[in-house]
Amino acid sequence: MVDKLRQTGLFDERVLQALQDVPRHHFVEPALAAQAYLDNALPIGFEQTISKPSVVARGLDAALKALAPRPNLGKVLDIGTGCGYAAAVAARLAVEVYSIERIRALHELARNNLRALRVPNLRLIFGDGMLGCAAGAPYDVILSAAAAPAVPQAWLDQLAVGGVLIAPIGQPQQLSLYRKRAGTKFDVQPLEGARFVPLKSGLT
Repeated sequence: MVDKLRQTGLFDERVLQALQDVPRHHFVEPALAAQAYLDNALPIGFEQTISKPSVVARGLDAALKALAPRPNLGKVLDIGTGCGYAAAVAARLAVEVYSIERIRALHELARNNLRALRVPNLRLIFGDGMLGCAAGAPYDVILSAAAAPAVPQAWLDQLAVGGVLIAPIGQPQQLSLYRKRAGTKFDVQPLEGARFVPLKSGLT
């Protein structure tokens, strides 16, 4: 899987190494383990999926390049923990990761999946991702695994000046990068078309 992504020449080697270091089969149901290293999204229950490795790589790669020459992603807010895979990969590239999930059963699934990996710089939060996570703000990077019609104001407020937010926005969805220049000033860069699950509010 990683070799195929490397052959595209699109991704920073640090991102590829992070993908290499995280065992994706550990985050999918045993019946789907044979598909774990294909570049596919796979179901994890509750109408949610584990993202394609290339999608995880795309967001992390864009963030690293936008923050260059910084050596890492600094403090990251991951919106939509799901099974925990993307958060585990991000943790390989960050000083600290806060990952928030609104579905309690998925929050617990991620906790179970991650326990054996012992990721010391990853904090799992049960909460409404649309509200972000004020406790850890400000963040150098905010990544969303769910699509919103517009960027929630809480995310913009919790982003550090100079930081970047990468999320699928609008309809049709567009993966976009927002760089915070000042308190209310942002540069916006469209990255590519996207197809993510919709962002929802409230806890379940």
